[in-house]
Amino acid sequence: MALVLADRVQQTGTANTTVSFTLSGSVTGYQSFSVIGNTNTTYYSATDSSGNWEVGLGTYSTTGPTLTRTTIFSSSNSGSAVTFSGTVNVFVTFPSEIVSTAPVTVTTSTYTVGTTDVWIINNYAGTMTVTLPTAASYSGRVLNFQNYQAYTVVSASSNVVPIGGGSASTAILNAIVGDQCTLVSNGANWVLTQYIPNNILLQG
Repeated sequence: MALVLADRVQQTGTANTTVSFTLSGSVTGYQSFSVIGNTNTTYYSATDSSGNWEVGLGTYSTTGPTLTRTTIFSSSNSGSAVTFSGTVNVFVTFPSEIVSTAPVTVTTSTYTVGTTDVWIINNYAGTMTVTLPTAASYSGRVLNFQNYQAYTVVSASSNVVPIGGGSASTAILNAIVGDQCTLVSNGANWVLTQYIPNNILLQG
């Protein structure tokens, strides 16, 4: 499973309650969702003639074919799944929530990363334990962490691959104020691709 984006992808179909869309119709000038690939995820937008709309992360299946509404980012139903009527137009998009999210400053001992989080700042005076999103659902997603406290930041699961490679562990940030790092999902775990220590400018 991977996160896949493609240009000019749009189909018509029907909604299966608030769970998924059955994609049955083609739209002239557009590709079908088959380019996303079976079991892969993509960002989608959906509308109907009544003015209902929804933006989220969907999982494509060749059976149907269907697009399961895995995560809802925003909608005409106050951010919840919409009950669509009649024909629904479904197309690939790039949600504003993914690119314009403000940093989240955490002051508690535990935190669950949200679907639109990009920067997470630790300001808890103690070890902060983070529940990361399931890597398989967000292949290619990037998360950034920064430390405002001299305490470690760790994952709730052994799903972080160290910057030097090897087996996945829980370590994210050392107990140093100002340290920051970048994690990228490879579809199986979160890979530590960059670690910037606070004293990097002092190193010669």
